[in-house]
Amino acid sequence: MTLEITSLNVGGIRSAMRKGMDGWLKAASPDVLCLQEVRAPAEVAEPFWPGRESCQSVSRFKGRSGVAVASLLPITASREGLDGLVEDTHTGRWIEADLALPDGSELTVVSAYVHAGEVGTVRQEHKLTFLDVMTSRLEELMAGGRDAVVCGDFNVAHREADLKNWKGNLKNSGFLPEERAVLTSWFTDLGWVDVGRVLAGEREGPYTWWSWRGKAFDNDTGWRI
Repeated sequence: MTLEITSLNVGGIRSAMRKGMDGWLKAASPDVLCLQEVRAPAEVAEPFWPGRESCQSVSRFKGRSGVAVASLLPITASREGLDGLVEDTHTGRWIEADLALPDGSELTVVSAYVHAGEVGTVRQEHKLTFLDVMTSRLEELMAGGRDAVVCGDFNVAHREADLKNWKGNLKNSGFLPEERAVLTSWFTDLGWVDVGRVLAGEREGPYTWWSWRGKAFDNDTGWRI
């Protein structure tokens, strides 16, 4: 059985649809969509993916964050947020959906949006706290023995191959040693698999985010986050 799962940071679902996401969605029609930065309440976002079951976590800050899973497969259960994170700044960043697969088994799919962070600010503290609690949840999922896929915008480039200008970002949020160590623990201590790296092989990229500045996209000067 093949299951196509697509993860997108849409930067606002209404804006993405105005820019042509609806046409792409009809043409690509992935089985499961994991969305970040939806930036809309459920009643606004759901009409944009007709024929799909969905679950969402909406930020308590209007027009901010927001994650969703929209699926052509039945969603049997969903869970919002992470235990231990009660501040408003952590809302709209984690949603789990249990999907009923055609062979009778279940798959848990997660859409996560980790804080962007900024060195020397409280935003970085929020990011590290979120990553710490996220690690605990990943450990629980692994211990539970069920199949799971965690997608999203983690705002961390794990290795030098994951961003073009890694030397210039050694002291910037997104490539700090303490952030990268968290991801290393997922793949070494907890046993999770970096599917993107497995499929791409040992090479630079492929990148998932590019700055709006200069010609970063044209020159493929990006990050895999």
